[in-house]
Amino acid sequence: MESANQFLKVFRVQTRRWLFVVLVVAVTHLLFQSLLLPYGKALRSLMPDSEVGVHDESGLPALKSFSKSVMVRNPLTVNASDLMSDSVFKGSLEDDEDSKFGSDTGDDSGLREVDGDTNNGIVSEGKGQDNPIELVTDREVDDDSVAENVKDLNDLSELEIERIGENSATVEPAGEAKQSLPLKQIVQPNLEIVSDGVPEQHTSQSIANIGGEKTLSIVSPLTNITHLKTEESNASSAASSAVPKSDIATSVNISALIGSPGKKKMRCNMPPKTVTSIFEMNDILMRHHRSSRAMRPRWSSVRDKEVLAAKTEIEKASVSVSDQELHAPLFRNVSMFKRSYELMDRTLKVYVYRDGKKPIFHQPILKGLYASEGWFMKLMEGNKHFAVKDPRKAHLFYMPFSSRMLEYALYVRNSHNRTNLRQYLKEYAESIAAKYRYWNRTGGADHFLVACHDWAPYETRHHMEHCIKALCNADVTAGFKLGRDVSLPETYVRSARNPLRDLGGKPPSQRHILAFYAGNLHGYLRPILLKYWKDKDPDMKIFGPMPPGVASKMNYIQHMKSSKYCICPKGYEVNSPRVVESIFYECVPVIISDNFVPPFYEVLNWEAFSVIIAEENIPNLKDILLSIPEKKYFEMQFAVRKLQRHFLWHAKPEKYDLFHMTLHSIWYNRVYQIKPR
Repeated sequence: MESANQFLKVFRVQTRRWLFVVLVVAVTHLLFQSLLLPYGKALRSLMPDSEVGVHDESGLPALKSFSKSVMVRNPLTVNASDLMSDSVFKGSLEDDEDSKFGSDTGDDSGLREVDGDTNNGIVSEGKGQDNPIELVTDREVDDDSVAENVKDLNDLSELEIERIGENSATVEPAGEAKQSLPLKQIVQPNLEIVSDGVPEQHTSQSIANIGGEKTLSIVSPLTNITHLKTEESNASSAASSAVPKSDIATSVNISALIGSPGKKKMRCNMPPKTVTSIFEMNDILMRHHRSSRAMRPRWSSVRDKEVLAAKTEIEKASVSVSDQELHAPLFRNVSMFKRSYELMDRTLKVYVYRDGKKPIFHQPILKGLYASEGWFMKLMEGNKHFAVKDPRKAHLFYMPFSSRMLEYALYVRNSHNRTNLRQYLKEYAESIAAKYRYWNRTGGADHFLVACHDWAPYETRHHMEHCIKALCNADVTAGFKLGRDVSLPETYVRSARNPLRDLGGKPPSQRHILAFYAGNLHGYLRPILLKYWKDKDPDMKIFGPMPPGVASKMNYIQHMKSSKYCICPKGYEVNSPRVVESIFYECVPVIISDNFVPPFYEVLNWEAFSVIIAEENIPNLKDILLSIPEKKYFEMQFAVRKLQRHFLWHAKPEKYDLFHMTLHSIWYNRVYQIKPR
């Protein structure tokens, strides 16, 4: 009996020791994993079915099959039963903003990149209106425009059925948020992560902290210009002689309105440190077209000679006195544009890479805020006129990825880190450079991408730096290269089957509203707009977010159709879908966004059909609009209607439409960037 008790005593001691050892090992493992996996995967790493990223044959990260349904991004789910078999695209990948019209849904905190080519590219804050911590995407719908419900059954029947591919999954609406999508996290610890603000000194530096009196001028060195430029105090006396005293107004001190200089803020909530005016952009564009900055090819090509010959013909284009198809005032040089377009249609051949797996590659989104990249992808991949199967015949090479799907598939919720998104595209670029010889010949200068997501400039930085980038986020202070890159129109498509729904507006005589704006208060600029004009003047219909519902959506559209001028202020980033919406509804756009390069800037004369106002002149908005003569307004409104055809998507591309305009600008910039061997 005594020996038995002794045995039990020894057994208890040994058991306690082993439990202590196991506990120490487990705690050590968790601590170690927490350092390496800062995204909540430490506990899951102990489980038998832990997330382990896999690579497909191309060396790119691929999806892995799992036994449970997991979340890509609410409201999208991935079903494990579909992962190993062919599946269909059951729903439209829309933005979170689609669920509530004109309200702050999803994430408003905004994951923003800091200017500059440093590795510290992320600034996080995590302070949304209704969801203070959850950070999923870069920004809400730029608003508010005409959002639709995710589960609108009338629209589900209009969607095209797309194949996702063997490594992807069926995407369908879901109700609740679940786990993040299990993908390999290509994350370098302690890189690309910045605290919940930016260096303090950035806040105090603003475009409005300029001493001296400001003078408004409606005079421009270009023809048909309605642009407002601020002059420094040393030039105010000369400008004031050309502008009546009643038109001279005080500019707004933006720094004083956005908060205390001592409080850290995100880049998207601060005014830019430097401002490039539309006049300076013109000079930069002309200078870059005169002197190419593209890399000299490693060996000569017949295709290069064809492009150089086209450049000579474009520059020798005969002056067109009148054209039945094109409205000449819309263009910088209508003769050069028409000749360039003809040569593109006759000469250009594009090779579309087949590499890359769905859903990030070859999976166009045809509806929502980022539809431009999807429509171009769909029409380019299905094109028989420009696309060739033999890369030796190609003048340009298209990399068909979706920046929106890249975020949906790879961004880790609440991680405040996009390193893995950029790394994914870096590996893709390296894979095509290793597989094909064409990238290495020019360093990617004859390759192009089309991306509408706000993160695209960051995701394609460095490894795709020589490529032609067609970007919605066309910010000259964030890496956009005038004369090489293309400003892609951000088009909010509400119906995938009928992208022209609700097209048109009232004639000028029936537009009784002077100016209209409604939307969420994203960024630093829109609150300033509302501070000065909300409920201040019956002629200025300036609102905040409209309440959700079909009635509000139609009210928004009717306001645009009934207004002379539609205000297009920047949100978190410089671009806004209102610019294209204004054209869609035949309303003269008023762009308030410093450093924004308007769409197709290399060929279009934006001063002929829009008003571009410096951010600091918001207090003078009504005076500026009233100072435009009625005759000039009628000319601009007529020009907007003529311009409309260039900003429309068609299921079957039409001459001079948005597909052809996008491709032409890519071609045109390549023509002026190419260097002979």
